[in-house]
Amino acid sequence: MFAVSSFVTSIIMAIIIGGIAGWAAGQIMKSNGSLVRNIILGIVGAFVGNLVLGLIGIHGSGFLGSIIVSTIGACIVIYLGRVLSK
Repeated sequence: MFAVSSFVTSIIMAIIIGGIAGWAAGQIMKSNGSLVRNIILGIVGAFVGNLVLGLIGIHGSGFLGSIIVSTIGACIVIYLGRVLSK
C-alpha cells in the first residue's frame, strides 16, 4: 500500500511542478497555451532540463529546484519547437 501511495504522490507532484514550470516558461517565452499543454510542456521540460543542465554539472533539488530546472527545460522545448516549425 505504501508503494502505491508514494507513486500516486509522485505523479501528483509531477503534474503540479509541470503545470507551474509550463506556465512560467510560457510567460518567459511569450507562448500562450492551455493548462494541459503547459503541464505536458513542464513535464517534458523537466526531462530536457535535467538532461541539459546535468551535462554541465548543474542539478536542482527540492520543490523549487525542480521548478527552476523544469522551467529552463520547457523554455528549451518551446525554443526548439519554434525553430523546427519554421
